[in-house]
Amino acid sequence: MEENELIIPAVALRGMTILPGMVAHFDISREPSIRAVETAMKADNRIFLVTQKDVEQENPAPEDLYEMGIIAQIRQVVRLQNDIVRVLIEGNCRAKLLEYDREKEYIEAKIVSCEDIMENDLPNEAVAAMIRSVQESFVKYARVRGKVGQDVIRWVTEATDLSKLLDYIGNNLSIPYTEKQKILEAVSLTDRYEVLLLRLMKETEILDIKNDLQKKVQARVEKHQREYVLREQLALIREELGESGDTESDAAEYEKRLEELQAPDEIKARIRKEISRFRGMSGSNSESTVSRGYIETLLELPWEKTSEDNKDLTHAAEVLDEEHYGLDEVKERILEFLAVRNLTGKGQSPILCLVGPPGTGKTSIAKSIARALNKEYVRISLGGVRDEAEIRGHRRTYVGAMPGRIVAGLRSAGVKNPLILLDEIDKMSSNYKGDTASAMLEVLDAEQNYKFRDHYVELPVDLSEVLFIASANSLQEVPAPLRDRMEIIEVSSYTDNEKFHIAKEHLFAKQLQKNGLKPGQLKITDKAYRSIIMFYTREAGVRNLERRLGEISRKVARRIYEGKQDKIRISGSNLEEFLGKPKYRQDKKNKKSEIGIVRGLAWTSAGGVTLEIEVNIMPGKGKLELTGKLGDVMKESARIGISYVRSVMGDYGVKPEFFQENDIHVHVPEGAVPKDGPSAGITMATAMLSAITGTPVRADIAMTGEVTLRGRVLPIGGLKEKLLAAKNAGMNTVCIPKENEKDLSKISEEIIGGMEILPVEHMNQVIKAAFV
Repeated sequence: MEENELIIPAVALRGMTILPGMVAHFDISREPSIRAVETAMKADNRIFLVTQKDVEQENPAPEDLYEMGIIAQIRQVVRLQNDIVRVLIEGNCRAKLLEYDREKEYIEAKIVSCEDIMENDLPNEAVAAMIRSVQESFVKYARVRGKVGQDVIRWVTEATDLSKLLDYIGNNLSIPYTEKQKILEAVSLTDRYEVLLLRLMKETEILDIKNDLQKKVQARVEKHQREYVLREQLALIREELGESGDTESDAAEYEKRLEELQAPDEIKARIRKEISRFRGMSGSNSESTVSRGYIETLLELPWEKTSEDNKDLTHAAEVLDEEHYGLDEVKERILEFLAVRNLTGKGQSPILCLVGPPGTGKTSIAKSIARALNKEYVRISLGGVRDEAEIRGHRRTYVGAMPGRIVAGLRSAGVKNPLILLDEIDKMSSNYKGDTASAMLEVLDAEQNYKFRDHYVELPVDLSEVLFIASANSLQEVPAPLRDRMEIIEVSSYTDNEKFHIAKEHLFAKQLQKNGLKPGQLKITDKAYRSIIMFYTREAGVRNLERRLGEISRKVARRIYEGKQDKIRISGSNLEEFLGKPKYRQDKKNKKSEIGIVRGLAWTSAGGVTLEIEVNIMPGKGKLELTGKLGDVMKESARIGISYVRSVMGDYGVKPEFFQENDIHVHVPEGAVPKDGPSAGITMATAMLSAITGTPVRADIAMTGEVTLRGRVLPIGGLKEKLLAAKNAGMNTVCIPKENEKDLSKISEEIIGGMEILPVEHMNQVIKAAFV
């Protein structure tokens, strides 16, 4: 063995390289390593430390170790828990591994120490230059790194030994153990200088880039950090002042909901701006409450959220027929809309207006349409609405501001394509705060409502996919521009037969369920149904009919509950026992033809009725007396009638002085019921002519039509209801204006069957048909 060769215990280090002059500690737990330390402690405390190439290797072979290691002096050994030994060492000099013996309890290595190699031709000036270059590079590195102690910098700048300087700097560099291994393996000072200087410069450059990147990143996040700090301070101040601290958490929640919101980018940008504004407000500030309500409204609106319509025409028809008897025109229009949408893929939603008397199913058919099309249903009652803000919303500057009913309806529906029922659109009014009907113009205009602006929301809301259905009892109070924007569908009065089917097929089952009765416990005969319709209700719809059925059901439920009867059958004979005496008498034709009495026809909100107009002649001074609570138009019709009669008196042999010697009294029962309109014109003219000439008028004839001074007969409205009233009264003949003849095609044979319908153009035709 040569002089500088040694055989000493060895420890394989994992992930660590020790350089000469370095004082460090490491932990060992492998048994051979612990035995090697114990053996070294028993000898001269010297041990050979060599680094493993693979830190995961548990029992390294010679090829798994680096060739260059270090001879170190053990300074201290401490035993820790879990059989771990901590060893404190100081590196002495480099050594090269020659052999590696693992036969003993510990690793024994044969090594040769390596002295520093100084090139002979290297002048002192070159060494000094190398020292200064390394010192300057390290100072620059220390300045960039910022975590190097002043003692270390002082030692480096005052060092004069190149070898110690290089190893000392190597020990103080924060570099991987593989890079330190390269410094350890550089035995020649020139090589070590180059390796170290290159590493110093590289580390300095990396730190420069890292610092530059950190500055850029910091510049980006500095604003957010500053806002966060200020927000935290603001929250603390609010907490100290006892104010609500929910603003920040609410803002975070709003931002989370905004990310999930289906809306155009401009809408999201507006909401994001409002959230940012809200975040800076004090929780107790009234403005924050307004802002909170506004943000929540915007987040809950269905900007781009839609529901999928049911496109099955058969299903839609079944649903509509299942829940409503009749109303064929409404059903047809909805099925047409659905067919068009299925063909085109879009199809503009119609804006329908159902006009008809109360109780005819206008509101309930809208709900059925929503179910048939699988749409969300929203009902907006416009009865008594007089403020424009109810439709367009209030501006946010007002206390208690809120969106209008249209936007509120969309919000509650949760989708942008619901069915919205505008109930009682004819009951809207206006005052000094604005015209409500005018505000509806934009809502119901298909060319404008895709960008409807609510005063509260202040953003365009798309109403083009909403299916609007309006309901009204009469169009007289609806302004013409609003009527023009809607497709009018007349929902006329039900016939007695239709009421019978509705009561038997729909209302009866509904009242049984409502009053807790089973189907077998109550039975109502067909005769009882018809008696209820004729003698206990008088209406165009079926609301009171349903109430009468409910009244019967309640009384039956009580009897069954008290155990008096198990099941009850209602017939015409025992109906009074449950509903009392009949409330109405059926208008019937007179038994004989009389002078001065003519049966007219009138339309009311409850359907058609017959009016028995009476005229009496008495001695007087030519005065015309009108009674029966008549309106101005009806009074004018009476005056027109008497003028026409006076103009044709010569044809009937009446002397001119008759009108100076007699008074004419026209009365229209019932006296307490207001009456108006021009359609009783021909009836009053006929009755006056009958009374003046003494000619009886047929008892089985009824008539309706407006009369002119020249005796022409003008068209009227409500023909179906009037003919239905004539049918119920048992009339055989009805005179109608010639221009209304076209309306007969829309009236069922059930109504006009068995009656003679006489279309007339002039009073001569009426008189010819009416006089006996």
